[in-house]
This record gives sequence, structure tokens and C-alpha cells, in this order.
Amino acid sequence: MKNKDQNKGFLRRLLNDYKVVISSEDTFEEKASFRMSKISAFLLALAYSAILILFTISVVFFTQLRELVPGYSSSELLNRAIYLTKKTDSLEKQIALNNKFYKSIEDVLSGNTEDLIPRENLSIDSNLVDNGSIDIYPNSEDSILRLYVENQDKFNLTKNELVIENKMFYSPIKGEITQNFNFKENHFAIDIAADVGTPVKAVLEGKIIFSEWSLETGYVMIIDHGENIISVYKHNSKNLKEQNEFVQAGEIIAYSGNQGNLSTGPHLHFELWKNGTPINPEPLLNFN
Repeated sequence: MKNKDQNKGFLRRLLNDYKVVISSEDTFEEKASFRMSKISAFLLALAYSAILILFTISVVFFTQLRELVPGYSSSELLNRAIYLTKKTDSLEKQIALNNKFYKSIEDVLSGNTEDLIPRENLSIDSNLVDNGSIDIYPNSEDSILRLYVENQDKFNLTKNELVIENKMFYSPIKGEITQNFNFKENHFAIDIAADVGTPVKAVLEGKIIFSEWSLETGYVMIIDHGENIISVYKHNSKNLKEQNEFVQAGEIIAYSGNQGNLSTGPHLHFELWKNGTPINPEPLLNFN
């Protein structure tokens, strides 16, 4: 019985009206008043919250503010993507028409036919070619020139560095470059002068595949960053990471030093490799 009476009393208090009076602080004169129950106040607060939430959602999703929400792209970006898609499709059609026109010329020159079909009379679904292209075979002089150019460009920016230039590299250390990358002298690295004990950082996240001391180069660390990218750090005074540990980009992995018989002074010997080929890291990193 007591529980029932208590429940009834609780419900009665929720439904009872209360008079809310707004009065002057100085004269206590009544300025305004209204009656409201506790349940009415709760419902009013709930309705106000719902209206505020709906208003916020409407402002975010029906105005330019929606571009700030993760996962939503700007209308300008979407329009640009549509335009580029249409442009790419148009270029592909033009290339297909050009290939068919060139095939028609080839047939005339080879004596297969005497009729040259004008380019404007060609269509994409013409049967002149079978989705192929003209086979062009270089002569011996062209092959020699291509081999020469490839060997000259093997260690240039256009060869391998463009493959990884879109990555966010951290500088392993700050300092003056005392020896630059030089393939002809077999110096596949850059040397950065730094005081002994200067922190050395990982240029990218990756896994330590070598962390040992050698007589010629002191403490050496090699990190595998995936995608056939490897970085090498030599002449360290101390390695802070062990083999098979994972490190984050910018994490301190060692202290620079002057270790090893090949060291010419306190510095960091830094190498960067891609697909088994040494790369000049200077265009990719800022050491100043």
C-alpha cells in the first residue's frame, strides 16, 4: 500500500501545476507569471531539443557546411570529376578513330587496298581494326638511342622518384649536406653533418629489418617501408630500435654519431632505395 501511495504521490507531483513568477529584483513587482507542471516543462524541453537538432541537421546538409562533414565531397569536386570522365571518354574515342585511320593508311601503303577511307567517314564500330593498334618496330639505331637514354635517366627524378614523391616524408635529421648523392662515385647516399647524439627519425612508417653494429659504418639501421622502398641510416652512435620492430613516420630510431672506419666526422649517412635502385633523396626531403 505504501508503494502504491508513493507512486500516486509521484505522479500527482508531476501533474500538479506550478506557478512561475517573474518579478522585479528591486520592487518585487510581478512582471509576468504562468502555470506549468513538471511533465509539461519536460515535454517543452524535449520539443525544443528536437527542433534544435532538426534545425542543425537542416543547416548542415542543405547548405555548404555539409562539405565539412567527413565523407561528403564538394559539388565543385563532383562536377570536376564528371567533366574529366566525359573528357577521358571523348579522348578514348578520338584515339580509337585515329588508330583506325592509321590502319587504313597502312593498308593502302602495303597494297592491301586502293581505297583510303577519310577520317570523317570512320566510326567507332567500324571493322577496319579489331581494337588493336599499329605495330611499330624500332630499327637498330633507335634501339641504341633508347638504351642510352634509359641508362642516363636511371637515377634521375623522372625514373623512380616520381613513383614515391606523393608520399609524406619526414626528414631524418636537420643539418648541412656535406656530400651529395653521386652515382658515378658509387656514393648512393647523402651525408648530413650533425652533432653526436642528434636524434635520427624514420622517414616513413615501416619495419626494422636490420639493426646492428659494423666495423666500417658503426651502428646501422635499415627500414622496410613497403612498396619496395627501403631507407638506410649509418654511422649512428646508438640504435634505439631492434630488428623486427615497427616504427612510425617521424619516430626517433637512433642517435647520430661518428662510428665506423669509413666515417669522416659526425654525420648521418642516409640512403633511399626503390625497387633495388638507389634514389637521390635530396629532392624529396628538406634537411635545412
